[in-house]
Amino acid sequence: MTDGYTKHRADAPSGFFAVEAAGLGWLDVPGGVPVAEVLAVDATSITVARVPSVPPTARAAARFGAQLAATHSAGAAAFGAGPDGGSGDGYIGDAPLSLRSTARWGAFYADQRLLPYAHTTHQNGDLSSAGLAVIESVAGRLRAGEFNDDLPPARLHGDLWAGNVLFSGASVVLIDPAAHGGHRITDLAMLALFGLPHLAEVYAGYTEAFALPGDWTELIGLHQLHPLLVHAALFGGGYGEQAVRVAQRY
Repeated sequence: MTDGYTKHRADAPSGFFAVEAAGLGWLDVPGGVPVAEVLAVDATSITVARVPSVPPTARAAARFGAQLAATHSAGAAAFGAGPDGGSGDGYIGDAPLSLRSTARWGAFYADQRLLPYAHTTHQNGDLSSAGLAVIESVAGRLRAGEFNDDLPPARLHGDLWAGNVLFSGASVVLIDPAAHGGHRITDLAMLALFGLPHLAEVYAGYTEAFALPGDWTELIGLHQLHPLLVHAALFGGGYGEQAVRVAQRY
């Protein structure tokens, strides 16, 4: 019998664990990054198989990078589209996550990933009016298509910080997704935001498997604005002003 780990939340919003389970299933693609196996899910809990952990290594990180490129290449129906088998919107941590299909990445990122959390943070008093104006200016450039490229929607984990990347076996296993269709750089930027062992090897493995635009590292901060604003909306503190400092570069 497979040993399982259960997360339980009696007050879970409708679909909270179902969309997580759908995301894990959607991310489980041939040649992609391994994901935790879902053993059971209901309205108030999810049980996934326990993941045996090993120390991080450069070799495993490089393999993870190549596998992540394959996961992304599995694609999505549109920017903002949720995982197959899910319905309605999703969640990133405890924050709601809009899952509305959009034709172009910039408009999706502005209207579904930046502005909702910026406005919440402003209303909470953790983002100044001047700071909100900076975020809104970046959103305007995004809507105008200034950061769009020809890459199709990628199949994203969506909450790919180090805590959701478990080194196991010869690679890693992913947990706790906020899965959706988006831009490849978004997952790569999240890995950098809070630190991951052997990140350079992850990037090398990824770019060897898939050639990203030559200026992609210059856009990492742009893709980090969403998680920074989510943290600002949920936790306050200095995350709002950190997001503004990053946004000023764009």
